[in-house]
Amino acid sequence: MRYAIAIGRNETGYSAYAPDLPGLGVTGASIEEVRELISRSIAIYIEELRSHGEAVPESSAVTE
Repeated sequence: MRYAIAIGRNETGYSAYAPDLPGLGVTGASIEEVRELISRSIAIYIEELRSHGEAVPESSAVTE
């Protein structure tokens, strides 16, 4: 499953989050860094949900 991510610039670099995965966000010095961090974080987030018997949210965000 693929999730949309939003990347934005902030005072110290960049941040990213996945709208379909509440509470999941990362920060980093570059766009490349936050892309890598958010990808790893999504995998960990889903693994944690499954390990606790919780449902994995469907991807529903729309991008244009």
